[in-house]
Amino acid sequence: MSAETKTRDLVVTRVFDAPVAQVWNAWRDPDLVMRWWGPEGFTSPMARMDFRQGGTSLVCMSSPQFGDLYSTWRYLTIVPMQRIEYIHNLADKDGNTIDPVQAGMTADFPQDVRQVIAFQPLGGDRTEMTVTEYGYPSDQWYELSKLGLEQCLDKMAAIFAAA
Repeated sequence: MSAETKTRDLVVTRVFDAPVAQVWNAWRDPDLVMRWWGPEGFTSPMARMDFRQGGTSLVCMSSPQFGDLYSTWRYLTIVPMQRIEYIHNLADKDGNTIDPVQAGMTADFPQDVRQVIAFQPLGGDRTEMTVTEYGYPSDQWYELSKLGLEQCLDKMAAIFAAA
């Protein structure tokens, strides 16, 4: 008999001083993705965006300590200006999904993480965006993912502040 694995869903909501179209574009424009993808201490040297339902984007975050880390976002649903749903996985530089252990992660690193980004206009050129990441198997990865996501969203907010 196997024990049922308990998971946690990560939900982060942020209000941006930018209209929905601008926040939406930060998820589809490769130049903008490269400005916010990756936590503090990381840059994003590459984002190949195939932003369409059924498409897969390949993004890279890089740091001197960890090198280049690639991820794919395989889009399940795109409802313009309202919702993006994709599956996140670690990948090699060619976009092939890899085992997390190959990328230096522990064996419990989550694979096939479903992510939903919801956009809500608030009026006055403000947007509420909620990111939900489903199924974290451990508190460690949940907490690291939350920290990283919050830092990415701080970078995204800085883009809108500079506009």
